[in-house]
Amino acid sequence: MMERSALGNVAVVIPCLDEEEAIAAVVREVLAEGVGEVIVVDNGSRDDTAGQAAAAGARVVSQPLRGYGRACAAGLAAVRPETDIVCFLDGDGSDVPAFLSAVVEPVASGKADFVMGSRLLGRRESGSMTPQQLVAGRLAGVLLRLTYGVRFTDMSPLRAMRTDRLVALGMREQTYGWNLEMQMRAAGAGLRCLEVPVDHRRRRGGQSKVSGNALAGLSAAWKISTTFIRLARLQRARQVPEPAPALRR
Repeated sequence: MMERSALGNVAVVIPCLDEEEAIAAVVREVLAEGVGEVIVVDNGSRDDTAGQAAAAGARVVSQPLRGYGRACAAGLAAVRPETDIVCFLDGDGSDVPAFLSAVVEPVASGKADFVMGSRLLGRRESGSMTPQQLVAGRLAGVLLRLTYGVRFTDMSPLRAMRTDRLVALGMREQTYGWNLEMQMRAAGAGLRCLEVPVDHRRRRGGQSKVSGNALAGLSAAWKISTTFIRLARLQRARQVPEPAPALRR
């Protein structure tokens, strides 16, 4: 486990939509781990998410155009240039900030390029993950292993990568496909990918934007499936060599 002082050059990005009930406690927990900065991206909240986050010590960035990927991208763009490593986690209190050091350490020490916390390998509170989330994570893991030969068991939001490497991946997904795209692009680029066990809790307030109801869960599952197929095709197309230019006489 890393010393807390070693997290000083780490920025934590927290995308948020209507999380006023939980976000202040989340920010305080993250700051207590000794990270350099917490960036909360307010993704068009209709409540006091931004005010609660700022009062707790976060730097708040506004991205009024809704979409999980848009919020994550806005947070990444706001990371200071001197920051070595960027982490992501959710603002509903379900991710456990005490595991930030476990996620960051392999990146900081050079053991891995991309590290994700697996909720399936850690301890989960009863009801903290819905059946839709469990099935989606396992399905994505199978597809990633068959396509890229990497092992993932989850699509947890708790993850870490060196800032410059993440920027170089050229992330494009604007909604719920962001996490899967990051895993696919990292694997497709040949980065060293690693999962570590992390604990997971029930959300501390509000309603899940992914799985709070059946319609949202089905929508997210559809987005994940179509994102995988589309990105896999794009990456495969890039591997086909272009025809050599005609020689000039």
